[in-house]
Amino acid sequence: MTIQLYQQTLPHDVTLSCRASGERGRPVLMFLHGFPEAAFVWDELLEHFAAQGYRCIAPNLRGFERSTQPKDVKLYRPKYLVQDIAALAAIEGAPLECLVAHDWGGAVAWNLANQHPELAKRLAIINSPHPGTFLRELKTNPRQQAASAYMDFLIRPDSETLLRANDYERMWGFFSRDGADAWMTDELKAKYREVWDLSLEGGCNYYRASPLRPSTAAGIEIPLEMLTIDIPTFVLWGMEDRALPPELVEGLGDYIPDLELERVPGASHWIVHEQPALVMQRLGAFLNKAPARPAAAS
Repeated sequence: MTIQLYQQTLPHDVTLSCRASGERGRPVLMFLHGFPEAAFVWDELLEHFAAQGYRCIAPNLRGFERSTQPKDVKLYRPKYLVQDIAALAAIEGAPLECLVAHDWGGAVAWNLANQHPELAKRLAIINSPHPGTFLRELKTNPRQQAASAYMDFLIRPDSETLLRANDYERMWGFFSRDGADAWMTDELKAKYREVWDLSLEGGCNYYRASPLRPSTAAGIEIPLEMLTIDIPTFVLWGMEDRALPPELVEGLGDYIPDLELERVPGASHWIVHEQPALVMQRLGAFLNKAPARPAAAS
């Protein structure tokens, strides 16, 4: 299978640059990336699951790569990010067979699954904290507060300039502290540089627009009805994630009645790079279970 690249303009005049594999008309898997990544990180999974009979889509979220990059920080708030993916899902033929997400992509996916459960039959999350457990840990856990301190750097007005210094020295640090040397090839570095050259500002704007960070979490309350996920959900969690400690998966069942959780010892935040075969096998097993119940009515 090959990867097709295309630009998809949405009804609200946002364009997402997308990567896809597999023919239209098949059941759709949609993959959402995080920061400081982009849609290309899913290529191996797109090709693998296209060969299994799916139509696989990985959009670059707004602000990333060649997708629309608003200058106004407010336009990176969750309601706008959800609007983009809901519109793309409708174009691709919702309900999606599964929405798969990592990191910031997971933040979008959690919100979309709560607000628009009719758009996906299943949800698969890889190292992306549920907003309920993340808010809890930011408020009460010094370990999480320390692990998330980098957010205060990323919201600085000069963060992009500092991140670009010395051939993105600080950016490589996001990976190397979790042992990326084993998988970060020169070819992969070149892909990351290309994305960062195009769109580093957009990624930082996600942090500027979000209230969920150590310095602001204390004053936030989220109603339970905005946290509940009513579709079957699989959470795959690398237990050596330095930014997102394992306490974040405790209590997920309070929000997700139909939850399957797998902890992966020795894996970090970058488990998709580290262990792609394991990620594909576990996601495939989730997809191959008894058919998901019909998507919820809108």
